[in-house]
Amino acid sequence: MRDIAVFSGSAHPELAEEICSHLGVPLLPTRVSRFANDCLEVQLQANCRERDVFLIQPLVPPVQENLVELLLMLDAARGASAARTTVVLPHYAYARSDKKDAPRISIGGRLVADLLSTAGANRVLAMTLHSPQVHGFFNIPVDHLHALRELADHFKQYDLTDTVVVSPDLGNAKEAAAFARMLGTPVAAGAKQRFSDDKVKISAVIGDVVDRDVIVLDDEIAKGSTVIELMDHLRELKVRSIRLACTHGLFSSGALQRLSDQPGVAEIVCTNTVPIPAVKRVPKLRTLSVAPALAEAMRRIHNGESVSALFH
Repeated sequence: MRDIAVFSGSAHPELAEEICSHLGVPLLPTRVSRFANDCLEVQLQANCRERDVFLIQPLVPPVQENLVELLLMLDAARGASAARTTVVLPHYAYARSDKKDAPRISIGGRLVADLLSTAGANRVLAMTLHSPQVHGFFNIPVDHLHALRELADHFKQYDLTDTVVVSPDLGNAKEAAAFARMLGTPVAAGAKQRFSDDKVKISAVIGDVVDRDVIVLDDEIAKGSTVIELMDHLRELKVRSIRLACTHGLFSSGALQRLSDQPGVAEIVCTNTVPIPAVKRVPKLRTLSVAPALAEAMRRIHNGESVSALFH
């Protein structure tokens, strides 16, 4: 792939290295420095002129630092006469800010989308956005991948005869239903009400889960408050076992250990869209790689092939 140039920010270079390994191209160097006044400066240390440039940077903590770094990388690529610049966003943190559900509140998902295109992005490759409408916040083409196939391939190793997929809320029910179809299982959902970022209440579980093995599917797990609340209801309904699955395993504030210690949890499965927090080893954790899927999508974008065909 002669005309492709792949750079990584400092958010998740391990994923970028793995993607480049699948593409068969080198990960080109990026220099990030800081002025005495604390401002960042970015230099892409390889030729970009008339090349198809890909910038890999999930928006993970520290989110604001990584966002500004990505904006500066975009500006550098545009100033270096890149033919096209594609932002590879394995995790778009601001996608959670997707609606005006209170007076005088910002919609960060749309604002950051505007910032990316203004800085020089010509295209975005994203993985499992928080909600479908976030796709429409961008005024540039967006290829939206999901990790359901990777997660489904993992769970197909088990006996799924008495298994049900459970969504923590109705907003994620469509994705959970698609996942259940892949596994050939029924689907259920929690009726959730959110009061704050880390305070939720689930009043009921819609669907039959009694005496079943349960796979709880969510797009991301941060503090884990929603999942823990859901598991309390599932245990009251006498489920046999619980396995947790998500695309983005953020696991902030000790959530990974907290979830692992919950009674009845047999396994926690996530992908490597974000770096897993450095905590003591959690035997129940399984991390699946999305690097092959992202690499194939990048190859198809570069060659002008269909990306949606990946899902058929």
